[in-house]
Amino acid sequence: MDIKEARKEIDAVDCELTALFEKRMKLAAEIAEYKRQNAKAVFDPAREREIINRVTSEVDPEMERYAKTLYLTLFDLSRSYQKKLLCEPSALSRRIEEVISSTPTEFPRRAVVACQGVEGAYSQHACEKLFEFPSIMYFNNFEGVFGAVESGLCKYGVLPLENSSAGSVNAVYDLMNKYHCYITASVKLFIDHTLLAPEGTDLSDVREIFSHEQAIGQCSVFLSSLKNVKVTVCENTAAAAKKVAESGRKDAAAIGSRDCAELYGLRVVEKNIQNTANNYTRFICISKNFEIYPGANKTSILMILQHKPGSLYHVIARFAALGLNLTKLESRPISGSNFEFMFYFDIEASVYSPELRTLISELENDGEQFAYLGSYLEKQ
Repeated sequence: MDIKEARKEIDAVDCELTALFEKRMKLAAEIAEYKRQNAKAVFDPAREREIINRVTSEVDPEMERYAKTLYLTLFDLSRSYQKKLLCEPSALSRRIEEVISSTPTEFPRRAVVACQGVEGAYSQHACEKLFEFPSIMYFNNFEGVFGAVESGLCKYGVLPLENSSAGSVNAVYDLMNKYHCYITASVKLFIDHTLLAPEGTDLSDVREIFSHEQAIGQCSVFLSSLKNVKVTVCENTAAAAKKVAESGRKDAAAIGSRDCAELYGLRVVEKNIQNTANNYTRFICISKNFEIYPGANKTSILMILQHKPGSLYHVIARFAALGLNLTKLESRPISGSNFEFMFYFDIEASVYSPELRTLISELENDGEQFAYLGSYLEKQ
C-alpha cells in the first residue's frame, strides 16, 4: 500500500471516528441529565477505571498505553461537556458580571500608588506608563506594597512579576497567595540597564557592583566578563544607585536605569549591559477593590492542587476542552506544607467569553482550592 492509499483509508476511519465521537458525546449528555436528576457527581472514577481496563485488554500489548491515553482524553472531554450542561453560573461568575457593569469605562488617570524602591526605580517607570498623574509612595520591599494596598493607604500598587530573560519574581507570586488583592492592569516595560558610578570612576576601578537580584541575573554575561569584582544584592536598582552615590566610594558601581544617573549624580560607565536587546519586564497593578476595565483580555487565577498523579493534567485538560489559551503556568511550593504546590495560571481570553465564565463556574462549583486574581488589559 502506498502513502496515498494509506491516507485514504485513514480519512475513511476518521469519518467513522467523528461520527462515533459525536454519538458518544450525545450519550454523555443523556447521562449528564440522569446525574442531574439523581444528584450524582459527574466524575465517576470506578466507571472510568472499568472502561480503561476493558479497552486496554482488547488491543495489542504495544497499543495499551496509547489506548489508555486516548480514553483519558475522551473522559476529560466528556466530563467537560457534562459540566457545561449541568453547571449553573457560580457566585463568582455572577459577581464578575456585576463588577464589569459597575467599573468605570476608563482606567484612572490619577491615583495614590505604592511602588517598591526609591525614585528612579523601574516600578516608577511602569507606574507612570499606567497612570498619567500618579502620586507615588515608596516602600522598602514588595510586602510593603501589598500591605499599603490592603490597608487602604494606597489605592493601587505596581509590582514586577516576570522578566523575559531572568524569569519570574517569585516573592511577588508568594505574596499574591498571602494577600487578597486583585490585578486591575498590567504593562510590559523595556528594561535598558546601565552601569553607573561616581564621576571619575572608570570600569577598571570598579571592585563592587550593587543591584537588585533580577537586574543582576539580566546582566549576568556582562558581570561574568569582569575580574575581581564583587556583586552585592540590593532591594532595588534605584536604591543601589542611591547607595553608591552616598557611599563616597570610587570603586563602587550600580546597575540601574539611565534616569538614576541624573537623579543621584552618577555617570554612565557602560550602556546596554543586559544579556539581550529584547529585555522586558511585566508589571502588574494591584488593588484591594474588585475592578474590571473595558477590553480585559487576560485573567489570572491561583490554584492549590492535590499532590497526586494527574491533578495538574486534569486542570489543563479543562482549558483545552473549552478552547482557552493558557499563556503562563507557574508553580510555587507552599510554605509549611508537605510538598503542596500553588499554581499560577494566566489565561488569554476576553472576560466576556462564555468559555471563561464556564471554567470559573466549574472551578468554584467543584470546590477546587482556587483564587480568582482578576481580569485585566495588558498594555504594551
